[in-house]
Amino acid sequence: MLNNPPHGCGADRTRALVRARAGVLSMSAHHVAPLPGMGSVDDLFIGHTKWWSPGYLGQVASRVGQVAVMSYDTALPTRPLYGGYVRRQTDVALGAVPGHTDLLMGLPAFHTDNLGHHESAETVAAAVRSVRLALGDNRRQRFGVALYVDFAATDADWRAYHQQWAASSQTPRPRNPGGGNS
Repeated sequence: MLNNPPHGCGADRTRALVRARAGVLSMSAHHVAPLPGMGSVDDLFIGHTKWWSPGYLGQVASRVGQVAVMSYDTALPTRPLYGGYVRRQTDVALGAVPGHTDLLMGLPAFHTDNLGHHESAETVAAAVRSVRLALGDNRRQRFGVALYVDFAATDADWRAYHQQWAASSQTPRPRNPGGGNS
């Protein structure tokens, strides 16, 4: 499976690549707009958007084998804010990505501290907890999480992943042709 990094919502090169490689792509998606119009706000202030609309995510996901939604680099300074954001991202992604496509939620396993990523807020433990809350009783079979970047993950990151995600007997086990963590 070919992995493709995210491009902007409606990007012509994303559409062309998806058409050319339908079903064999693993696509990394931008953040999904938690509220309608988020892209317009970004366009106004920074000249481009980091948000994909749920509709665009669904269109791309319907044509690929796997989509990973990035749920980090949020600039949110506290765990509760970040956790709520990840829960909302997961809710929106679950509603947008068709059941025949593997859906992975990206977990922040890197330890940079800057304006876009607050290491104390954006943790694997906080993300896994929020993904689980969003899942609730949903038994989607093609769902998982993926540590980004796995080579930078600390022992604490791996422990949180194993204890809060992998060790659970209720964790759905999707096939994972992309070879990432699920």
